[in-house]
Amino acid sequence: MSRDRHPLFMPLILVGGLIFGFGLGFSQMARPEVVLNFLQFEDFGLLFVMFGAAIVSGVAFALMPRLRDSAPLTGDRYERRLKPFDRNVLIGGAIFGVGWGLSGICPGAAYASLGVGNVSILWALAGMFVGAYLQGVWRSKRAAADAAPAGAD
Repeated sequence: MSRDRHPLFMPLILVGGLIFGFGLGFSQMARPEVVLNFLQFEDFGLLFVMFGAAIVSGVAFALMPRLRDSAPLTGDRYERRLKPFDRNVLIGGAIFGVGWGLSGICPGAAYASLGVGNVSILWALAGMFVGAYLQGVWRSKRAAADAAPAGAD
């Protein structure tokens, strides 16, 4: 993996994030009540947003490796990164789903919601940060415990 990034890499990341946030705000997905209405099967507008994103992503993932050997800004090769489907994926997905259902918002939309003036979303953001921190602590303790018996020989 190459670390020689193009000088426009970070500014383009910022622009991409702004476009993403604008899209979330424009589609009303930065409003927790809209997401909660979707989760309660009252408003299916979120499906159109998700299908639109899936189509754009699918086309990009299918076409870019055929058009270029590597990413233009990072030089990294296009390749599939297979990740195992294990207990951590199930637990993480369940926690994410419960948090999404309770707060009515996912992490990306939470920042966009803050940007449109929803200050009470800070509680959900704080919960996300605390959860991520606790998961990191738990994972590092688990890795240390797994490594200790192997190094005891």
